[in-house]
Amino acid sequence: MDSDRPELKVQFDLLIDAVVDYAIYMLDPDGFVLSWNTGAERLKGYGREEIIGQHFSLFYTQQDRGADLPVRALEKARTEGRFAAEGWRVRKDGSRFWASVVIDAIKDSSGNLIGFAKITRDFTERQEAQATLLASERRYRQLVEAVIDYAIFQLDVDGNIATWNKGAERAKGYSPDEAIGRHFSMFYTDEDRAAGLPQRALATAASEGRFETEGWRVRKDGSRFWAMVVIDPIYGDDGSLNGFAKVTRDITERQEAQRALRTAQEQLMASQKMEAVGQLSGGIAHDFNNLLMIVLGNIESATRQARQLPESTNLQRSLANAMRGAQRAAALTSRLLAFSRRQALDPKPIDPNRFLQGAVDFLQRSLGETVEIEAVGGAGIWTIEADPNQLESALVNLAINARDAMPSGGKLTLEAANIFADSDYVRLNPETTEGQYVAICVTDSGTGMAKDVVARAFEPFFTTKEAGHGTGLGLSQVYGFVKQSGGHVKIYSEVGQGTTVKMYFPRLARAQEEAEPIDEIRTAEAEESETVLLVEDDPDLRTYLGDMLRELKYRVVVAANAQAALHVLIDDNRRIDLLLTDVVMPGMNGRELGRRAEALRPGLSVLYMTGYSRNAVVHQGRLDEGVELVQKPVSQTELANRIREILDRPKKRRE
Repeated sequence: MDSDRPELKVQFDLLIDAVVDYAIYMLDPDGFVLSWNTGAERLKGYGREEIIGQHFSLFYTQQDRGADLPVRALEKARTEGRFAAEGWRVRKDGSRFWASVVIDAIKDSSGNLIGFAKITRDFTERQEAQATLLASERRYRQLVEAVIDYAIFQLDVDGNIATWNKGAERAKGYSPDEAIGRHFSMFYTDEDRAAGLPQRALATAASEGRFETEGWRVRKDGSRFWAMVVIDPIYGDDGSLNGFAKVTRDITERQEAQRALRTAQEQLMASQKMEAVGQLSGGIAHDFNNLLMIVLGNIESATRQARQLPESTNLQRSLANAMRGAQRAAALTSRLLAFSRRQALDPKPIDPNRFLQGAVDFLQRSLGETVEIEAVGGAGIWTIEADPNQLESALVNLAINARDAMPSGGKLTLEAANIFADSDYVRLNPETTEGQYVAICVTDSGTGMAKDVVARAFEPFFTTKEAGHGTGLGLSQVYGFVKQSGGHVKIYSEVGQGTTVKMYFPRLARAQEEAEPIDEIRTAEAEESETVLLVEDDPDLRTYLGDMLRELKYRVVVAANAQAALHVLIDDNRRIDLLLTDVVMPGMNGRELGRRAEALRPGLSVLYMTGYSRNAVVHQGRLDEGVELVQKPVSQTELANRIREILDRPKKRRE
C-alpha cells in the first residue's frame, strides 16, 4: 500500500476487516500469522491476540499435519505463486469445517518473498449438500443395481448403451461388458429392425417426451420374450438432449396368461352358444318326437292291416317307404337329443383297451378295405363309465368322418391314454373340472381341417360336405354324448396334417353293482283286465296311445295332465296296474306325478315316456335309480314289450 497515502491503507484495512464470510489474513514466509480479520475470527474462533504469531498449521487436522500438507501448501505457493485446495480444517473448539483455501505469494518490488495472503471460506454446507447428493446418487445406483425384475439402463443420444443394471443382465442375458457401447437395437427382432422401430422409438421419446409400447424382444441366446418398454428423454441443465432412460420388463407370463384368458373366454362363449343351441334343439326334438310317434305308430298299424288285404303289394311298399322316412327322421331327432344332452344314457363300466380292440372289426366293415384301422392299447388304462352303445355310435361317427377325409384311403388309429386335468388345463378349458380322465383318441391321416372349420365342427347341421352327403349331426352327437357323460371333447387338426378327436371320460373310481336280471317276457298283451293309467298332454298322441293299448287288450284310463291323473289315483275303488306317463308336461311334470302315485299306491308300476329328459329323470348322464323309461318315438312293439316286462315282474319286486 502506498505509504504516501496512509488514509487508503486505513480504508483498505477497514474493508478487509468488514468481510465476515471470508477469513483473510497474512502469513510470514515461514507460515506464522501476521494479520487477522473479523471473518477469520468468526470462521476459526480465535481472537487476534490468540492467533497472531501462531503457525497457520494450527488450523489443519492432525492427519494433514502428519502428511506435511501445510508445508507443501506454502512450498507450492512459493514456487508457483498460488496454492488452491479444499479440505477439512479445525476451529478453536476442535470442530471441523470444509474449507476452500487459496494461498498467494506476496513479493516486494524486487521479487523477494515477504509472505503469503491466505483466504479461507467455509463450504461445509455445500460439501454436506454434495455429500448428500453423492450419497443419494449412490443409493439410487444401488437401487437400480438391486432391481432384477426390470432392465434399467441409459442410452446416449444415438441409442448406444451407457449403463447396465443386473435386471438388464438377467432379462437380456448380456453382461455389462457385452452390452455397454453397443446400440440398443440389438434387442429388437429382425422384423422390427428392418421396419426402423428402434429409431422411431427414440424419435418419439425425444419429440413427445415419452415412448411406451409392448412387443417381442430378443435375448442373447436368441430366445424371444414379450416386453413392456418405456423410453424417457434425459435433458441437461441447458435443456439439451443428453440421452435416454430405458426401462424394460419381461411380461411374457402375463401375456401368456392374457392369451390363455382370451382363449378360455372364447371357449366359454362357444360353450354357451352350444348350450343355447342345445336347448333349442332339445325343445324341437321333444315336439317332433311326439309327432313322429303318432306317424310311426299309425304306419305300423296300417302295415299290419295292409298285410291282410289281397293284392296290397304296392300299398305295403309305400308304407315301407314311409316307415323308412319316419325312422330317418327319428334318427335325426335322436342325434339332436344327443347333442342337447337330453338323451337317457345307460352307462356301464368299460375297459377302454378291450372296447377299442373290439371296435376294430365293426369299424372295418363300415369303412371298407381302403382304410387301415389300428387300435393302440396302453398299460394301466383306467376304467371309465359310459353308455357302450352311445360310445360305439360316437366311434362310428368319427370313423365315417375320417373315411370321408381320406378319399384315397389312409390310416385310422384308435388309442386310449390316462390324463390328469390340472388347474392349468382347467383354466384353459373352463368347461372342464380337475381330475383323472381317460382320453379315447381317434386319429386319421386325412386332409385335415382349417381353424375356422374346427371352431364350428360341433355345431349341429354344420358340414363341409356336399348337399345330400351329410346331416352335420355326427360330431354334434359325439359332443353331446361326451358332455352328458361328464367329459369333454377336443379336435386337433391342420390342413394337410390329418385330424385327432379326443374324447375325455372321467375315471371310474368305484365298483359297479351288478345289473339286476330281467324276467323273461311272456307276452305283450294284457292279462286279466289289467288297467293302464295313461297321462299325456298332447291330445293326438294321447288318442293314438289309448287306441294302441286297447288293441293290446288293456283297459285304459286317460288323463290330460298330472292333476287329472291324481284324481284317478285317489279313488281306491279303481284298479290301476301301471302308470304310463309323459315326463315333460305343463304344471306338474311326470316325475313328480310318479312320486305321488307311488305314495298313494305303494308298489304301483310306473313307466315314463319322454321326447327328451330335461333332467327330470336323468341326472349326471344316468337314469334315476328305479326309473323305467322309454324314449320317444317308441314303436308299438317296443312299448308293448316294456309294459309287459314291467307288469310281469314279481309283485314283491315292485313293492
